[in-house]
Amino acid sequence: MEIDLKKEVRGVLTEDLKRHFWNERDEELSNLGAELLLDFIINNIGPYIYNQGIEDSHAYMSERIEDLLSLEKRLR
Repeated sequence: MEIDLKKEVRGVLTEDLKRHFWNERDEELSNLGAELLLDFIINNIGPYIYNQGIEDSHAYMSERIEDLLSLEKRLR
């Protein structure tokens, strides 16, 4: 599965990376450098974050299903 970002989102994230490098490292990051770093993050780190989100969602939904089952009416 490939993560595709809208052009506007990529632009915002690229600028965020450039700003972060400037503020935290006193380094100027070129547009190309920021885009390559963003691609690296998306392709190599993104799947771990995505999978953690799936696991968290599964745990949350499992809890809600248990809550739902507790609402069953008792049969006489």
